[in-house]
Amino acid sequence: MNAAAAYLTSFLRASYRDAVAGWNRFWFAPTDPATLAMIRILAGAMLLYTHLVWTIDLEAFFGPHSWVSPTANATFHEVPKISEIMEQDPYRGRSFVWSLFDVAKTSQQIWAVHIVALVTFALLTVGLWTRVVAVLAWIFAVSYVQRAQGALFGLDQINTMLAMYLMVGPSGACYSLDAWLARRKNPRRGAASPSTSANIAIRLMQLHMCVIYMFAGIGKFVGASWWNGTGLWGGVANLEYQSLDATWLAYWPHLSAFLSHLTVYWEVFYCVLIWPRALRPWMLLIAVPLHLGIAFFMGMITFGLIMLVGNLAFVSPESVRATVSWLFRRTRPAPTTGG
Repeated sequence: MNAAAAYLTSFLRASYRDAVAGWNRFWFAPTDPATLAMIRILAGAMLLYTHLVWTIDLEAFFGPHSWVSPTANATFHEVPKISEIMEQDPYRGRSFVWSLFDVAKTSQQIWAVHIVALVTFALLTVGLWTRVVAVLAWIFAVSYVQRAQGALFGLDQINTMLAMYLMVGPSGACYSLDAWLARRKNPRRGAASPSTSANIAIRLMQLHMCVIYMFAGIGKFVGASWWNGTGLWGGVANLEYQSLDATWLAYWPHLSAFLSHLTVYWEVFYCVLIWPRALRPWMLLIAVPLHLGIAFFMGMITFGLIMLVGNLAFVSPESVRATVSWLFRRTRPAPTTGG
């Protein structure tokens, strides 16, 4: 009996040590910031583009007399009979939503905020003063979302999610003007060193992507279309979203049903199957046609592309550096030889 108790105690202690070591390795092992930097470039470019589009009719969305007024916009966050609720619980029902556009009242102030935001997104993309502009970019992105609740879309949510985690790690440690200026100042400076905060930022992105896909898949269980295999058809045949004609799928009902079920299974089990190294390439491979299909067949190009940027969090820094080196060699002009 004593031997069995000693074995069990030893086993539990070893299991605990292994679990703690695995937890620390998952979250706190220093990693190359190359993947985080590449996400910064792509997410920054998407932030710049999607907010630059507001310039076409900025005051119609954010002005004091916009289509959705600031007062009407506040109703997205209000709780009915808030006065009665506040009497019972002073904190329940209170809105903590904030936006820089709540401060910017006049047209001049609104345009000033917008121009500064665009400059901030541009600086984030090229990686200049990255530590500061990453924080400012998140503040600006959230401000736009909170002011234009009537135009809120999944793209905006992924934009703000990625911007939030770019604040955590050294997203400007490489592939940035910050790194270029640092090398000019110190030519002996080598590649960006592995960073614990870079690993934490990537892990947070990875886990957030898992949660997004899991709930997206579970949400498809509501109703019958994804159960009977017609969910995909309902999307591509909707004229409101249709950009490329995919109604030819009507002649291939089994293919449509297969793709519908594959989409659901992929989303639901993404949070499990993306972690094994042997399965990860296959999961990422499926993500490409899935989101490009959303982009080009349903007209959601920016949403489809930003979801692929989120999936980039599961690409190793070594693969990112190898790809960048290959692209650099491809675009660098061949040396000329004298004749």
